[in-house]
Amino acid sequence: MATENEKETVKNFEEKVRKDLMDFLKYKGAVDEHLPECPDVEEKWGEIGRAYLPDGAREFQDYPVVSLGWMMFIGMAMAYYWDTDWEANSKRNDYYEQLRDKDGYDNLDDTVVKGLLGYEGEAAEKIIELVAECASRVYSLLSHEPVEPGTEAAFGSYIAALHQLYLAGMCMELNALGYHMTPFNPASMN
Repeated sequence: MATENEKETVKNFEEKVRKDLMDFLKYKGAVDEHLPECPDVEEKWGEIGRAYLPDGAREFQDYPVVSLGWMMFIGMAMAYYWDTDWEANSKRNDYYEQLRDKDGYDNLDDTVVKGLLGYEGEAAEKIIELVAECASRVYSLLSHEPVEPGTEAAFGSYIAALHQLYLAGMCMELNALGYHMTPFNPASMN
């Protein structure tokens, strides 16, 4: 069981990852200053994280950037499911398995970007590259975090990183779908 100090370390790390990802995605123009929120998709994180963890943790040893980046694609897919038919999609509990099993774990990027979201050519390449950049940034943060490998804090930091990548993917796709969170301005109403 994690100590209070380990829990605080993980909490601080997760905030560092969130800030880094969102600042980077804003810089790249992939999200707006005010990030979209989607509690429905956020609530699914627990079950998706649990389903993904066996594959993600296994792959992290040899392919850490892939292990991290795939979760961002899953967040994008969840935003798409929410936008298209959440009434039906919210009842499912096999989101990750369906995505993974379509073309295999190794092809999850293409399954989401091309197969589900329908991006092709240069647009698909740009999204895949942006996710890879995000995952590389997060891996760098993880690598430089002063936690002992194999500890509760290290495991918690990995899960925190996945959580923030999931949310970043959700925000990025919601933005791409046209959900722009701008402040309400009553003066603009006529």
